[in-house]
Amino acid sequence: MFRKLRAFFSALVLLLIFTSCSDYQKVLKNEDIKAKYDLAEKLYETEDFKRANVILEQISPKYIGKPQGERVMFFLSNSYFQTKDYSNSGYYFERFLKSYPKSDKAQEAAFLGAKSYYLLSPNYSLDQTDTDKALLKLQLFINEYPNSEFLPQANEMAQDLTEKKEKKAFEIAKQFTKLGEFFKLDYSISAAAALDNFMLDFPGSVYKEDALFYKLKALSNLALNSSELKKRQRLGDAKQAYDVLKKNFPQTQFESQATDIVEKINKELENYSK
Repeated sequence: MFRKLRAFFSALVLLLIFTSCSDYQKVLKNEDIKAKYDLAEKLYETEDFKRANVILEQISPKYIGKPQGERVMFFLSNSYFQTKDYSNSGYYFERFLKSYPKSDKAQEAAFLGAKSYYLLSPNYSLDQTDTDKALLKLQLFINEYPNSEFLPQANEMAQDLTEKKEKKAFEIAKQFTKLGEFFKLDYSISAAAALDNFMLDFPGSVYKEDALFYKLKALSNLALNSSELKKRQRLGDAKQAYDVLKKNFPQTQFESQATDIVEKINKELENYSK
């Protein structure tokens, strides 16, 4: 008996799916915009976002300037978001906000648009255009809606993206330092400048200790391999970099390496004192 009931319900489900698909295809080919709107709304409300999106794409141009236009545009934007097409959802949420800035859905649209770009943000080692755009959108949202229910999540995403940009900036400067050890001294000059810029841009960074140590490495490499004309000044700059590291981090994790470097610097400076 149980097997017969299960077979019956399985057949019923298949029939409903087939009927639903058949109705969907008929409406797609139909020129009746109202029928398309009604089905798109029904599919959207039942979270069938993929099929709803196809119909909404068809009808959205027809509803520009009409009372239902705001609803259609939001549904279209969110259906892209729900199907993880974040590039399109970001774009369409922007369009929605430009078209309906006073909408009751403006706050949600601003948040989801910013979140779309956040979800597009790639690994720190890749191009960060979407990261910059997401940070801008999130900051605009935070400023515009300081009491929003979405504010904690927006702050968390903004912090995550800021840390990603920190890591990228630090890794670039670190790479210049390493290149300076094996190639032209110009890389050491670039490394020191990049590390200075990094610490100006991210004064409270978790990479501050690392940045100060790599600046010491870059300046010491530059000094120890410089011509006599520039060597004394550059040795002094490297010694100063060591002092800054120790002042900020007396128990630095780089103690052994930093001590070896400063001993070489002091040894070279002794030649000038003599």
